[in-house]
Amino acid sequence: MEETINFAKISEYNAFNNQETLHPLVSVVHLDKAEPRQLRRLRYEFYTVFLKQIKCGDLRYGLNNYDYEEGTLIFLAPGQVIGENKDGYYQPQGIALVFHPDLIQGMSLGNTIGNYSFFSYAVNEALHLSEQERKIILDCFAKIEYELQHAIDKHSKQLIVSNIELFLNYCERFYDRQFITRDQANKGILEKFEELLNGYFASEKPYSIGLPSVAYCADELHLSPNYFGDLIKKETGKSAQEYLQNKIIEVAKNKIFDHHKTVSEVAYELGFKYPQHFIRLFKKRVGVTPNEYRSQ
Repeated sequence: MEETINFAKISEYNAFNNQETLHPLVSVVHLDKAEPRQLRRLRYEFYTVFLKQIKCGDLRYGLNNYDYEEGTLIFLAPGQVIGENKDGYYQPQGIALVFHPDLIQGMSLGNTIGNYSFFSYAVNEALHLSEQERKIILDCFAKIEYELQHAIDKHSKQLIVSNIELFLNYCERFYDRQFITRDQANKGILEKFEELLNGYFASEKPYSIGLPSVAYCADELHLSPNYFGDLIKKETGKSAQEYLQNKIIEVAKNKIFDHHKTVSEVAYELGFKYPQHFIRLFKKRVGVTPNEYRSQ
């Protein structure tokens, strides 16, 4: 049994799904044209977006069921793997937008593609669409598909890439909406983040692991680092790293008031490998050194 099926070219993925290749670097793939196939791990060397035409009420989003039923979007960056190897066959459904990094090289989207952080979200952090949003997404796909079927001219590439960029910008808007509509769930994650940090600094972990990282906290909360970072930014107005540093300073201030501890001991208790790094961060955030703060 082959462990992972790798797609290096758009044409390979089109052939896999019984789809004609109209452009070597981009395709809108109608997955219902594919033959039923066995469950496998699939790796894509290009940007891939799935619009799954399924009932999303049965999907688990993080640790909770999600109640949108009109469809969901899943984003994969080049090199990501999806699926699993096990017995059983399934009939693919929905639509996939796939485009190779070479398509956007030298264009504005090539410079900004890294700003669309949802390409690094986990699958269970998908974008769940309302009916109106789904129609907008389908309209974007239709425009891209029209250009692929149109005779190639000097405008083709610009129009295709512009429509991909328009699609991604709509997805950013819809993710912002999703963060807002999931406000209560997000506040629950923020509370768990705070509890995680309190428990971390009350334990021996700073000695054994060091300072908590954004990636560590995201993993403990069962979220991808990018989704976790975006969620914290939306909820607090601060980056996850800024939130972490604020917490470190908050804990440090309490420890500094214990005059039996040296500044170096406080730094090690917080997880700093070198006390001077702690002193530098403290002065940057508070405006004075730890010793000056203590004397005040």
